[in-house]
Amino acid sequence: MDLDLARVRSFVAVAELRHFGRAAEQLAITQQALSKRLARLEAELDVALVDRGGKGGRGVGLTDAGARFLEPARRALAAADLAVGALGKTRPALRLDAWGHLYGPMRTLARVIDAAPGPDLEPGAGRDLPTVAAAIARGDVDAGFGRVHALPIGAPHGLTHRPVRLEPVDAVLGIDHPLAGADELRPSELRGSVLWCPAAVDRLDFFERFADAFGITEWATGPNLGLEHFVDHLRTDPTCFTLLPADRPLPAGARGVRSIPLVGPTPLYAWSLLWNADRPHPRLPDLLRAFARIGARERWLDHDPTRDWLPDPDHARLAD
Repeated sequence: MDLDLARVRSFVAVAELRHFGRAAEQLAITQQALSKRLARLEAELDVALVDRGGKGGRGVGLTDAGARFLEPARRALAAADLAVGALGKTRPALRLDAWGHLYGPMRTLARVIDAAPGPDLEPGAGRDLPTVAAAIARGDVDAGFGRVHALPIGAPHGLTHRPVRLEPVDAVLGIDHPLAGADELRPSELRGSVLWCPAAVDRLDFFERFADAFGITEWATGPNLGLEHFVDHLRTDPTCFTLLPADRPLPAGARGVRSIPLVGPTPLYAWSLLWNADRPHPRLPDLLRAFARIGARERWLDHDPTRDWLPDPDHARLAD
């Protein structure tokens, strides 16, 4: 029997992480693609490998067959990697660090990889833009993905970036907030509310520019302990709201909060690819083409200045 190694790799990721969402993020594919790979592997082997009985289908265990298959599967993947490495002729994978994890950057990367397989990526997690920029300058990683804003004085030179997706932003607030009953909101209606931030506002360029543009004068900050903790604060504080991408799902089981579209204008969050223009990775053009193909199909860069709002630097970059 000839096994598809991509399917085997998907099984091993699920088996090790015991979570479909985290396994999909590690592999930079969607959960739907991961589930299809695993189902095809099980059909090929004619045996169930995974027990999907966990809460919400996310917490998973292994069947007896899956437990027996795991270690041989790991050895098969290691042997395949060794065989490819022995040729010494393959181009290295493009190492790409994403940041802004509260906003779910892997959602976008997974869709690009699913829709246009080809660029060989090794996705990783960067702390923030300055950290990823420094890693690119050192050559530790080849590119970055997140929101690019002005870097501090002393930041590395030679970096360039290209916006690849503009994502509408919603207001998220607790059901006891005075505006919670609205079907949509204008950003100016949020004046008088407190902007809830996952870090000091001067470290959050998009939050700071939004507050300046729409007259938000009060904000509160707390530690970034993940989306579930961040959103849960809104349930207990009816004075606060926050901003999240419209396509970013709220945590499973989140109660007592609402996500409300913003209109007149609609704020857009710009996701960009960042790389060293002096030393571009040989596979970077493949990745840029992949973004262009799916971006054109999904209309990721469509925007109307009379309807939408972008921070000035983002707007200027799109006009280049």
